[in-house]
Amino acid sequence: MKTKKTETIFVCQECGSQSRKWLGRCPDCKTWQSMVEERLTAPAAGGRHAVAAPAKPQPLILAPDTGEERLHTGISELDRVLGGGVVPGSLILIGGDPGIGKSTLMLHMLAGIAAAGQRVLYVSGEESVQQIKMRARRLQALHPEIYLAMESNVEAILAMSSEMRPGLLVVDSIQTLFTEDFPSAPGSVTQVRESAARLMTMAKTTMLPVVLVGHVTKDGAIAGPRVLEHMVDCVLYFEGDRGHAYRILRTVKNRYGSTNEIGVFEMKEEGLVAVENPSEIFLAERSVNVPGSVVLPSIEGSRPILVEVQALVSSAAFGTPRRTAIGADQQRLALLTAVLEKKAGLSLFQNDIFLNIAGGIRIEEPALDLGVICAIASSLLEKPIPPTTVVCGEVGLAGEVRAVGQIELRLQEAQRLGFTRFILPRSNRAGFQGRAGKGLAMEIVGVAGIDEVLEKLF
Repeated sequence: MKTKKTETIFVCQECGSQSRKWLGRCPDCKTWQSMVEERLTAPAAGGRHAVAAPAKPQPLILAPDTGEERLHTGISELDRVLGGGVVPGSLILIGGDPGIGKSTLMLHMLAGIAAAGQRVLYVSGEESVQQIKMRARRLQALHPEIYLAMESNVEAILAMSSEMRPGLLVVDSIQTLFTEDFPSAPGSVTQVRESAARLMTMAKTTMLPVVLVGHVTKDGAIAGPRVLEHMVDCVLYFEGDRGHAYRILRTVKNRYGSTNEIGVFEMKEEGLVAVENPSEIFLAERSVNVPGSVVLPSIEGSRPILVEVQALVSSAAFGTPRRTAIGADQQRLALLTAVLEKKAGLSLFQNDIFLNIAGGIRIEEPALDLGVICAIASSLLEKPIPPTTVVCGEVGLAGEVRAVGQIELRLQEAQRLGFTRFILPRSNRAGFQGRAGKGLAMEIVGVAGIDEVLEKLF
């Protein structure tokens, strides 16, 4: 009897690059000490790697449609992030820090889909069925159409799904799966890649949506090869500080919707609760008439969210002043500080500057620039910004204030929450000429540069 041929290779744990000998540095992603030894066994004849008949090309216009609507999860914030619900046959990857609430979110989602009459399957490689039921009882997520299984073998999961034909499959987590064709340990690059590939093949051929839960590394990236994120249709990150009650579900990749949407949840005793109005939550504890604080109307996907931008300027204790940002780009903070010094004449070279976006949310859009400028100037001058004022705009290196998009949504949200003055770029203000008083009861102030902004505020 012939034995299967075994081959030893070295695989990069970051990018999946392979080499026949050990290398101190990966030649592809340039990461040091990432090559790990793995033993591969050649698949049997006629296995998954056997040559199949090539697919016959067909005109795109004649390709069959799915004819099915999206599967609604029963959680409005999750449906928003997914682009309106789960697409049949899609492969979704969700990652987050340990204890952030990934498994809790999965149980809520399964309960919502089961309540709509769909049979769902939850496969866990980390917890027993008894442990999952204990959590489900606490979350009030028990339902007769939710089926549980503790399994790590991919072949067994595929057979289980083929027999049950559920409406949704959740696998928790992808790093615990293994396939019998490869002798490497679960969690290795080969096992993660091959397991995901087989689940993807099943999802596309049977139109069964599959949700994969993934662990993250200390750097915040999903553990395993980078190719995993390229294989799936949607990548979600569940973010938040375990010391805070709020969690942010952010889209990184979505083939069926926007990548700018976020979902906001609050962790309570009964589990995760969707926050329908994040603006009121983020501004609930805002202190008024305090220097260094200003409100910014930000756009996340298709929804405006008002957040508080806080800045603290203090004397530097050492020779080199610090520039620290939480919830914003630290390099952008250093750039805006230099613009304030050069174009507005504010002396900041002997001060530490700390910037924070309250509520644990992270803002990436350029419209944050004007809020950062105003918050820093307010803290330095010890002059509070009026609590009914909001600011928004991009700031260039010449000190000019540039236009931002979706300004009407920002205006409407600020007016709904009771703000009476909006400072925005002059080019955006020009679009409202002749429309003052038509549904907008705010004072709209257009500015062209940061010196004009500081003059109108202080």
